[in-house]
Amino acid sequence: MPSFSIENFGCRATEADAAALRRELLASGLTLADDHAIAEVVVLNTCTVTAAADSQARDAVRKIHRANPAARIIVTGCYAQRAPDEIATLDGVALVVGNSHQSHIPGLIGGLESPAAGAPADFIPLARLDGDAMSLARGPAKILTGDIFAQTGVNIPLSAPADAAAADRTRPILKIQDGCNNRCSYCVIPFVRGRSRSLEPEAVIDEVRGLVSAGAREIVLSGINLGSYGRDLAPRAALADVVRRILDETELEQLRFSSIEPQDVTEEFVALVAASPRIAPHFHVPLQSGSDRILRAMHRWYRAAHYAERVRLIRRLLPDAAIGADVIVGFPGETDAEFDATLQFIAALPFTYLHVFSFSERPGTAAERLDERVSAHTIRERARSLRALGQEKAAAFRATQSGRTMRALTLARGGEDWTEALTGNYLKVRVAGVHRANEWHEVHLGN
Repeated sequence: MPSFSIENFGCRATEADAAALRRELLASGLTLADDHAIAEVVVLNTCTVTAAADSQARDAVRKIHRANPAARIIVTGCYAQRAPDEIATLDGVALVVGNSHQSHIPGLIGGLESPAAGAPADFIPLARLDGDAMSLARGPAKILTGDIFAQTGVNIPLSAPADAAAADRTRPILKIQDGCNNRCSYCVIPFVRGRSRSLEPEAVIDEVRGLVSAGAREIVLSGINLGSYGRDLAPRAALADVVRRILDETELEQLRFSSIEPQDVTEEFVALVAASPRIAPHFHVPLQSGSDRILRAMHRWYRAAHYAERVRLIRRLLPDAAIGADVIVGFPGETDAEFDATLQFIAALPFTYLHVFSFSERPGTAAERLDERVSAHTIRERARSLRALGQEKAAAFRATQSGRTMRALTLARGGEDWTEALTGNYLKVRVAGVHRANEWHEVHLGN
């Protein structure tokens, strides 16, 4: 069986996909290589949320092909689902496999199945694989993709054996929901991820138990639209329901959430987090803009006042919680006054960090057709201002935590005499000494 390496681009949901794929490849008997330069097969799990993400994936293909011309490169993920023909022209790419067919990758590498084996009847490949599935012949790569809206499940295997899960033991990401039924005007992700669909609660519990047995102490629950978890199930479930079951039925020491939309940050949900010391006090709530007109143009479901109410609710029930937000600058038609409104809105709220994104036109989205484009120079200046504000917010929050002693989980990073660790409220700290990852330590926060 060939050796493989894998690299992920993008969000926590794609990280979960890459981790699941790695576990499946190991379980199928393949050997994990430490470096792309020595791997026989290189798998790239891509993102397509921005044009920069697409460019990053293409650059990675070119770099890997230069360093290891014999490597058979498989490109999968969101970019592969959106624009497979674009990727297939790159030298070194042997296969382009969309999200719709990602589960076929282990069999394709091993030559164990035909490309359509087990695929739903309405999945129509753009190009059928023929002959040697891993041919080294150059030219346009073979493409396997199909209708993502035909997907009915969450593409994640149940727990692999402990040895196969070892690489994911420090803060593994568990994707319990995929797809999105929203249609934000700037976002291409629903078109490459499909409809919202959820992992059955029993499967969630089984997966958590398996990861805990493998050594996980913290698990990050993730999804494309995590707050919509369970609405597609029969009987209908809710994120809060499965969280209570995790707390009641597993030995997990700490649970953390990825991004949750503001409309799903209800008083009941925040109270649930506040009531349990086993849930990390950390909320990432996408904002995108502080201007109501821009929010309407973005097809967001809330207004600035509604968002502010939810952030203040978190701060009231959890005074020391981390509160982060995504913000887009330069959306078409965004005026100086509207950007200033966003800046002032963020300045007035108790955020602890920001993720700032420059608007990126995505093919097929409603925003692609909008006029009144903001200049690249203006976008750069606005992004710079917001990032500076985010740094001020982060420093101010850290100062409020000075003098506290709290628990932190060691990460796989450090120096000669220190190890990096992460607190429940998302502060990076240094623990004296060299320690293994995945250990709890009590840390005292200084200035």
